[in-house]
Amino acid sequence: MFFSVTWATALLTGIFSVHIAQRLCFPYFWKDLFYLLKVIRYGARLELYKRTKKIVTVLDRFVQQAQRIPDKPFLIYDGVTYTYRQIDERSNRVARVFEQQGAVKRGDTVAMLMSNEPDFVSVWFGLSKLGCAVAFLNTNIRSRSLLHCFNSCGAKLLVVGADLLDTLKDILPNLHEDSISVWAMKHEVSHPGVHSVLDKIEQASHEPMPAELRSTTSLKNPLLYIFTSGTTGLPKAAVITHLQSLKAAGGFWAYGGTAEDVIYTPLPLYHSAASLIGIGGTIELGATCVLKKKFSASQFWNDCRKYDVTIFQYIGELCRYLCNQPKAENEKDHKVHMGVGNGLRQDVWKEFHERFGKIRMCELYGSTEGNLCFMNHIGKIGAVGRSNFFYKLLFKYDLVKYDMVKEEPVRDDQGFCVRVKRGEMGLLLSKISSQSPFFGYAGSKQLTENKVLRNVFVKGDVYFNTGDLMVEDEENFISFKDRVGDTFRWKGENVATTEVTEVLGLPDFIQEANVYGVEVPAHEGRAGMAAIIVRPGFEFDGKKLFETVLTHLPTYARPLFIRIQESMEMTGTFKQQKFRLVKSGFNPSTISDPLYFLDYTEKSYVPLTDSIYESIRARQRKL
Repeated sequence: MFFSVTWATALLTGIFSVHIAQRLCFPYFWKDLFYLLKVIRYGARLELYKRTKKIVTVLDRFVQQAQRIPDKPFLIYDGVTYTYRQIDERSNRVARVFEQQGAVKRGDTVAMLMSNEPDFVSVWFGLSKLGCAVAFLNTNIRSRSLLHCFNSCGAKLLVVGADLLDTLKDILPNLHEDSISVWAMKHEVSHPGVHSVLDKIEQASHEPMPAELRSTTSLKNPLLYIFTSGTTGLPKAAVITHLQSLKAAGGFWAYGGTAEDVIYTPLPLYHSAASLIGIGGTIELGATCVLKKKFSASQFWNDCRKYDVTIFQYIGELCRYLCNQPKAENEKDHKVHMGVGNGLRQDVWKEFHERFGKIRMCELYGSTEGNLCFMNHIGKIGAVGRSNFFYKLLFKYDLVKYDMVKEEPVRDDQGFCVRVKRGEMGLLLSKISSQSPFFGYAGSKQLTENKVLRNVFVKGDVYFNTGDLMVEDEENFISFKDRVGDTFRWKGENVATTEVTEVLGLPDFIQEANVYGVEVPAHEGRAGMAAIIVRPGFEFDGKKLFETVLTHLPTYARPLFIRIQESMEMTGTFKQQKFRLVKSGFNPSTISDPLYFLDYTEKSYVPLTDSIYESIRARQRKL
């Protein structure tokens, strides 16, 4: 009896000691393990699809859910509930309309220019049921950029929302000239050459379309084109395959989402976060999505209480807007337990918790076209993701030294990239392989090649260049620091400096422009700023420049600040120097060059005075 008690005591002591050691040395072991098992489980499902060629796509999953839970709310929009059955049948009607009109066939690409609404999903799914690839157009882009989008993805038909039809007035002749058929989500249309859709939907059958039309035998077949501003030029059509859409649809599930959750999506559906993660993730769970046309900080918590929201999608700016709202007594009176998104700054994260309760904020990292994803499943404030030994076996990535002045990775004497030390900032590269493919962009092969780095560590290896500077700390937490090259992020959107530069070249008084992003206190991302040289014999015209950017650029891409210089500093390879301009910011007390500010009240670029600067710093002026 004595020996058995001794052995039991020793065993319990040993278990307790191992537990203490694990908590001290490997505090995240169990959370890492359970998360990794989920990743492996989901990956095994995709691998099975690949091997058997019996692929259950996100759309197939939706049809299954419509049969399994037909009367469950799928979308709630503007107070109206739409069940899985209703959206399924509505999408069947859409498919029937375009089939009967002979407008499209399997394999065609169709563009959509629509705001957030239930019919966005119905049109998307209806076209997919015909076997078409669908291109989501950013509703902020106009004229030349919009025409470019059609050329890059090869779409020959456009479906436009009723509220956006008038924005096409200037380019309708160009679309007709290029034989692009335009269909508007209206009962009748007065615009010449534009077809109506809603009247035809009402007459169409809701009987299911043959499943073979939407079927695919490869996960690598294109499903969508989502436009993104990358490191160069006009918007690029990122190729979204079934593989990428299925991975994104598992996001909520990986974070512990269930069918009982109600997901709040105020982000635009033309972005991958709302469409692939939001709608796709809702379908994967068999949950309900509350869809907003536009985000409203004043309505957010009332909506959450009204619809019993449990999960919401965000970008960092969204959470800051919520924190900037006047305090209310019932701020913690809600059922929200999780937020999923990216770009949440540490200070905003902490304030958000203090104001609205300990909501689990699940940061994730991954570009629309990228081949790598990080998820902060631990919830550490300030991190976009977490890695570990096993994750690195599955997904090969590295952080390499980056020359901020030359704007290129540092290479050693042998011509190979140099890895940074743990805790140092470096450019994130992700190895391209059969496990982590990079599908690139539609159109020119050069666009895809521009995002690829070759001979990185050995001859012949190939990596995807994320264009992001990151840090991985001693505990394997990964933090985002900055973007490099010719792109910066503002208001949740990527701003391509080359596109803005082209627009700034339109006024006759501007000889040269150098566009970059500057940090603004208490704001996520970087605000647009341009250093310009005024053409000899001309004067700076703030009103004319205001009219130019208002006409040709979306709100988020318009430079907020202008800096007039006598000459433009160049790099050794004759590229415009941005690094020192970025570092100097927009403070008129430390910059001797004339500075101007985009003033919507005056409808002009006005001199940036110390008082305007201080009002921006104090958050008294809305940007």
